[in-house]
Amino acid sequence: MTNIFIIHGAYGGPEENWFSWLKSELEKLDCRVFVPKFPTPENQSLENWHKIFNYYNQYLNKNSIVVGHSLGPAFLLNIIEELDKPIKAAFFVSGFLDLLGTPDFDSINKTFIEKSFDFQKIKQNCPKFFVFHSDNDPYVSLEKAKKLAKNLGVDVILVKNAGHFNEKAGYFKFDLILEKIKPLM
Repeated sequence: MTNIFIIHGAYGGPEENWFSWLKSELEKLDCRVFVPKFPTPENQSLENWHKIFNYYNQYLNKNSIVVGHSLGPAFLLNIIEELDKPIKAAFFVSGFLDLLGTPDFDSINKTFIEKSFDFQKIKQNCPKFFVFHSDNDPYVSLEKAKKLAKNLGVDVILVKNAGHFNEKAGYFKFDLILEKIKPLM
């Protein structure tokens, strides 16, 4: 069975955007899907998110796929870097590795990204990465996505007019990510 994890971002939650839709679609395909709720914005830190995710570590294995939105990819990079067994694939949407230049986000995101990631180890622990970004994301610049993709050795999958891939941008469904996940199951 494929275990899939969907990780929300700062100021977010498990029921927002396209997460519930994707969970439902993947469960129809006999996947076990986890969409944890992390503390944000209050008590948001890498340490506190790790405490929540520790419960789910038991479900990470060679058939696992992780999906992260916004801050989710930075959190997942921390998780992938620490694995002692590889997972199948990672899907990053509107991800970044640096501060965004927005105090409301930077103050609560810094513990996730103010470090040097070991991308060699990350790539050993996950052989397939997909980086999705929009040409008009109001929070995360395309340059930040390109830096993330370059470090992972992949190209950005650019989606026109998708904003931050959130409800405000009309993202209640995300067909493209589902299309990319299906062949890996």
